[in-house]
Amino acid sequence: MRPRIALTFLSEIVMLAWHGAARAQEPTLPEFPVPEIVVTGSTLGISDTASQGTVSGAQLEERPAYRVGELLESVPGLIVTQHSGEGKANQYFLRSFNLDHGTDIAITLDGMPVNLRTHAHGQGYADLNFMIPELVDALRYSKGPYFADQGDFATAGAVAIDYVDALPRDLASIGVGTEGDYRGLAAASRLWGTGTLLIGFEYDHLDGPWLIPDNFNKGNAVVRYSRGTRENGFSLTGMYMNDAFHATNQIATRAVAEGLVSRFGAIDPSDGGSSERYSLSGRYAVTTADAALKLDAYAVGYSLQLFNDFDYFATFPPPLGDQFVQQDRRKIYGGNWSYARFGSLFGFDTTSTIGLQARSDDVHAGLAESTDRMVRFTVRDDHVVETSAGLYGENRITWGDTLRTIAGVREDVFHGSDASTLAANSGTLTRTMTSPKGTVVLGPWRETEYYLSVGQGFHSNDLRGALTTVDALQTELDQQKGVAAVVPQGKTPLLTKATGYEVGVRSEIVPRLKAEAALYVLALDSEATFDGDEAVTTPGRPSRRQGIELSAAYAPFDWLTIDGDFAFTRARYANADAGAGDTEPGHPGSYIPGAAKMVGSAGVMIGNLGPWSGEVHFRYFGPRPLIEDNSVSSGPTALFDAQVGYRLSERAKLRLDLYNLFNSRAHQIDYYYPSQLAGEAAPVYDIHFHPVEPLSARFTLALEF
Repeated sequence: MRPRIALTFLSEIVMLAWHGAARAQEPTLPEFPVPEIVVTGSTLGISDTASQGTVSGAQLEERPAYRVGELLESVPGLIVTQHSGEGKANQYFLRSFNLDHGTDIAITLDGMPVNLRTHAHGQGYADLNFMIPELVDALRYSKGPYFADQGDFATAGAVAIDYVDALPRDLASIGVGTEGDYRGLAAASRLWGTGTLLIGFEYDHLDGPWLIPDNFNKGNAVVRYSRGTRENGFSLTGMYMNDAFHATNQIATRAVAEGLVSRFGAIDPSDGGSSERYSLSGRYAVTTADAALKLDAYAVGYSLQLFNDFDYFATFPPPLGDQFVQQDRRKIYGGNWSYARFGSLFGFDTTSTIGLQARSDDVHAGLAESTDRMVRFTVRDDHVVETSAGLYGENRITWGDTLRTIAGVREDVFHGSDASTLAANSGTLTRTMTSPKGTVVLGPWRETEYYLSVGQGFHSNDLRGALTTVDALQTELDQQKGVAAVVPQGKTPLLTKATGYEVGVRSEIVPRLKAEAALYVLALDSEATFDGDEAVTTPGRPSRRQGIELSAAYAPFDWLTIDGDFAFTRARYANADAGAGDTEPGHPGSYIPGAAKMVGSAGVMIGNLGPWSGEVHFRYFGPRPLIEDNSVSSGPTALFDAQVGYRLSERAKLRLDLYNLFNSRAHQIDYYYPSQLAGEAAPVYDIHFHPVEPLSARFTLALEF
C-alpha cells in the first residue's frame, strides 16, 4: 500500500502544478495595493498566537526611520540599533535577547534568508541594506519557536518581508537631510505580455554627525517579472546592492571624559568597510479548492570587507593597534517546497501540510590583523561549506466555531566542512535537531480569542567554533614570540536548542480597538558568544527568560490611529556561575549582559486629514546589565521621532522626517569590556558606547506618474 499511497500523493502534486501552469497562462491584471493607515479587518480566527501580525507597506512608509533597518521596529517589542557604520548590519533586541546581528531572529526578504551562517563578523549576520522600503508589500512577524515552517534562527522571533509584484503608479523621489543625507529613488511597473515587469533603483548617501563622515554610499537595483497572483502564479526576481562606508565604532567612556575624543569622534579613524550582494530568485504557487503547492528557489552572491578596532591597544602597542579585518565571500543556494491538502476529519475542516527547506552556504571567511587598513598577518582563513535540510509536517483542525488546534514537527539536518589554515581546526561535522510544536486556540467569545503554545526551535552556531581545537590568534602570537606552544580552544555545539511556552489573548471587544497580551517563557540551552577579532566562539551557560508583552491599536476616527506596546522580561542564566563569567573576573552572577528588562513604544498617526498626514513615534529601550552581577549597567534610551506629510497634488507629496526630536544624548548601545588607550600601561574595563545621532531632519519630495 505504501508505494501506491506515495504514487497517488505524487500524482496529485503533478496535476496541481499542471493546473497552476495552465492558469498562469491566463492574462491577469496586477492587484494594486490601496494605501491605508488603519487596519480594519479582524485577525480573530486567523492568527495562530497573540504575538503574530502583519504590517502593510503603506504603514511602513508612514513611519519615521533614520536607517532602513529601523523599519523592523514596527514589530512590537523589537529594538533596532547600530554601533558602527551605516553599511554594517544592525543590532537587534527582542524578548530580552541581545540578538547581536541576527543570531536569534530569522529574517527573510522576498523568500530569501537574510541571516548568514558562519559569517566572518557574527553568526546570523542580517544586513538589510539591500531592502528598498517603497517596494515592500507587507512585513509579517511572529515570536517564539512555535511554527513548523520556521527553522534556523527562529527562536526569539521571525520576520518575513514581501515585495510587491506591481505598483499602482510609477514612483520617483528625492530626499535631502541635515546630516549629509541624500537619497534618490525611481521605480516603475508595466504590463508585459501576460505578466508584469517591475523595475526599481535606489541611491543613498549619508555622512552622519561623526567628525569623520560615514561617507556611506549605497546603490540598489531590483528587476522582477511576475504573472498571475501570489496564490496562482510565479515571479522571477533579480537584485543587486553595493555599498562602502567609514565606521565610527563604539568609544570608551573614559576617553570622552578625559577629552581625548568627542562623543562623535573615533579612536581609530580608519575603521569601515564595503559589501556587495546580488541574487536571483523565483517563486511559483498554485491553489485550488483541494490543495495548495508552493515552490521557491534562490541563488545569492555576497561579499564583505570589514575593518574594526574595538579595544585599541590591548593586544598590540602603539603605533600598531588592534584593528582587524574580516572578509566574507560566499555563494548561497537554496529553496523551499510545501504542499497543503484541504480536507475533513470526522466532519471537521483540516489542513495538512508537508514541507522541505534546503540551503547550502559556500563560504570563504578570513581574519587578519591590520593597521590603518594594511594587513600585518593572517590569523586564520577558512573555506566552509555548510548545508542543511529541514523537513516539516503540520496539521490544522478546526473543531468547531471556538476551537482550533495546530500540531507540527520538523527535523533538521546540518552538515558542514571546514578547511582552515590550521589543520587542527579543520574537519567535518553532522548534527540533527527535532523540534515539536503545538498550539491550541480557543474562541472567539465576545470578540476575544485565547492561545496556548509550546514548541522547540534552534539556532545554528558558527561551524568554525564547532570544529576548532586551537586558538589561532594566541597560537600565532606565541609563535611570533618564539614560543612553540599550541593554545587549546574549547568547542561549541553546532546547534543550540530553544524551548518556549506562551499563553496569549487577542481581543476586539471594544469597537475600533485591537489589543493583544502574551505571557511567555523561553529557555536556551547555551548563550554562546562569538568574538570576531579572534574568530572564536565561547560556549555559554543555559538561560531562561520569562516575560509579558502588551500591545494595542485604537482608531477612534478614520483619520487617527493610536498604538503602543510594552514588554517586561526577567532574563537570567539558568545555572550558577563558576566564577569568572565572560566579562570581568571576580564578578559572578546570573544576569545576562545586554538583556533589556523593559522596552516599549507608542505612536500617534494621522492620515486622510485633508492634504495632511503625520506620525509622532516614541521608543523606550530600558537599562541593560552589562556584567553578570549587574554591578555595571547601561542607561535607558528614550527617543521621539516625527513625520509630517503634505500632499501638494494627487501625484506629489512633500514629507519632513525629524529624528531624535528632543536632541537626546542617550546611547544607541553599550558594552563593558577591557580596552587600552594609547597612554595607558594596561587594559582597563570600561563602558564603551555608540551615541544616538542628534536632532536631524530629512526632506523628501515623492512623485507618482
